[in-house]
Amino acid sequence: MSSAKFDIVVYGATGFTGQLVAEYLAAHYKDDKALNWAMAGRSLDKLKSVREAIGAPADTPLIVADASDAASLKAMVAQTKSVITTVGPYQLYGEDLLAACVAGGIDYFDLCGEPVWMRQMIDKYEAAAKESGARIVFSCGYDSVPFELGTFFVQEEARRVFGAPAARVKGRVRDMRGTLSGGTAASAKATFDAVAKDLSLVAILNDHFALTPGFTGPKQPKGNRAVYEEDLQSWTAPFMMALINTRNVHRSNMLMGFPYGKEFVYDEMVLTGPGEKGEANAKRVMAANAEKTGPNAPKPGEGPSKEEREKGLFNLLYVAIAPDGRMVRAGVTGDRDPGYGSTSKMISECAICLLRDASDVPAGFWTPGAAMQHKLIKRLVDHAGLTFGVEG
Repeated sequence: MSSAKFDIVVYGATGFTGQLVAEYLAAHYKDDKALNWAMAGRSLDKLKSVREAIGAPADTPLIVADASDAASLKAMVAQTKSVITTVGPYQLYGEDLLAACVAGGIDYFDLCGEPVWMRQMIDKYEAAAKESGARIVFSCGYDSVPFELGTFFVQEEARRVFGAPAARVKGRVRDMRGTLSGGTAASAKATFDAVAKDLSLVAILNDHFALTPGFTGPKQPKGNRAVYEEDLQSWTAPFMMALINTRNVHRSNMLMGFPYGKEFVYDEMVLTGPGEKGEANAKRVMAANAEKTGPNAPKPGEGPSKEEREKGLFNLLYVAIAPDGRMVRAGVTGDRDPGYGSTSKMISECAICLLRDASDVPAGFWTPGAAMQHKLIKRLVDHAGLTFGVEG
């Protein structure tokens, strides 16, 4: 690895999200001569077109690699210290690349929101990753970086105010503007297809502690219906990404040595407001959730225009609740649409943070927040348009 030609290879650079990652690196790190990165994908001609379209330097290296050709993936991995992959659904196209990174001791970053596949990969490869030196970092985009770090951030405030972290945290979506990524929709479909073929996977999918092998915590809220929350004075609706985010937050707690405690309870919902209007909004959110994974869901490779991405945003609320009912609140915001604009910045900064700011993180399978904690928050605030703040 010390003789690697590149710091980062962006694999899937000709896809919609991969192109945004490459564009971000080309624009944001154009004067950073110390960062050596390359673009990889199935077609050399398409890679050349993307390189030109995003305004990357003409000498930006290009690598031809294909998910269906394991030898090409191994050859790509042999040239770099780390790989960012946007080629999903990962359960269909991801294992050979992950295995190559594990075998070569190479760092790996993805946008995975597929808890069943993630658990399978942890079980299959974690021991080998620890032996080779590879650091495998799942879920480096909107699922689940702001949620994982939002919990971490509000617990830091709870520690300051209560003298201890809270055993109960609520993650609530106040606003989210932007389309669901086609890759996210495809991943959801692939997961449900896999479960339909093998019903034994249902138990993993429904388990809040699916990503904490060997540990099961207390019963968690199901979050599957609209409810009125007295402490927040608002109706709330199910949040479709809670299926992956809650699992990653519990894994993060485990990886950090249970700083939130072993009785930690966490859930995510969408805030829809008080009264009859709030209740009606909650029902609309539930109907919209079903539509997002139906036949009209966006396809992989499809996505919003630059203008739409720049008009997008997300605004999250975190509430840590002490046993006596006292609450501390924190907000996390992003300045682009979550599925594409913010996600492409987040995964880029995760890779650079581990490379430059957190090189001492041990080998194994990580969540971004557990691995990089305050260092990642700082990098996301400084470079990726996120904010983290305590609220009154």
